[in-house]
Amino acid sequence: MIIILKQNAKEEQVRELKESMRNQGFDIHESTGANTNLFGLIGDTSIIDEDLVMANDAVEAVRRIQEPYKKANRQFHPTDSVVDVNGVKIGGGHFQVMAGPCSIETKEQMTSVANSVKDAGAGFLRGGAFKPRTSPYAFQGLHDEGLKLLLEAKRATGLPVVTEIMDPRDLPLFDDVDLIQVGARNMQNFELLKELGKTNKPVLLKRGLAATMQEWLMSAEYIMAGGNEDVILCERGIRTYETAVRNTLDLSAIPVIKKKSHLPVIVDPSHATGVRDLVEPMALAAIAAGADGLMVEVHNNPAKALCDGPQSLTPDAFNDLMKKVNKTRTFFETL
Repeated sequence: MIIILKQNAKEEQVRELKESMRNQGFDIHESTGANTNLFGLIGDTSIIDEDLVMANDAVEAVRRIQEPYKKANRQFHPTDSVVDVNGVKIGGGHFQVMAGPCSIETKEQMTSVANSVKDAGAGFLRGGAFKPRTSPYAFQGLHDEGLKLLLEAKRATGLPVVTEIMDPRDLPLFDDVDLIQVGARNMQNFELLKELGKTNKPVLLKRGLAATMQEWLMSAEYIMAGGNEDVILCERGIRTYETAVRNTLDLSAIPVIKKKSHLPVIVDPSHATGVRDLVEPMALAAIAAGADGLMVEVHNNPAKALCDGPQSLTPDAFNDLMKKVNKTRTFFETL
């Protein structure tokens, strides 16, 4: 339930309303806008008599919400959220590109790719230290050693870093990671989401392989309900019957999620398509659809990559992509 306050509501009336709601067992999410102040009530609001709430002189209107997610709901938070990741902002008009290898392999590889993506204009360095793979025999990442190499590249370039976590027991290893990624396979690892909700680290939440948009937002709600409201959503393609591409990139998710939620939405065209030549058109299409950013896989030698080489761009190809990204963004900003 949302309670919309009058613009001229007296402070004492508002305080009494808050106390009344809390005494009934509700948590209150407050949202202050330029022209409207809202109370979002979290709990079983079916027991509330709307007429009694409207009788309070501080109340302008009362609206009931059908969606089970509250903190991620745009009705509770009408303006776009801006997530600040160690000084780099995403959302609310702040567009960012995250780039780097799928898997961290060697120091030389990370140093080379990190410098390349920075020179091309990327705002974040990505790299996988812990890799969930379908086959138990596939390369699983360098784990804590990979994190060390990623952080070395961070210190050398100054770029904030994003990398995936798989187990909440590994959280202490992520102290110097700027943005913690939850991969598609862990989107509904609720115990992991709960632990991330207790941290003060921004979280990048990828959509599950067969997750509905509501399930995706409910996973974001798990993190936010724990107290961490710095969540960025990432559309990375969903599983369909089509076999020409690795996954089907659901670009409709961008405007739909933006209508339902205030959280930033970025797109990963690399994992979505699994095909190097499709990364550029899908990246530009994502910008047209309103994405707040991109995540692109870049490898200095894709032919010898230990993970996802067929979808990785070379540094030169990424540099060309960034030029087109900037032109496309400029075009749509003038419309």
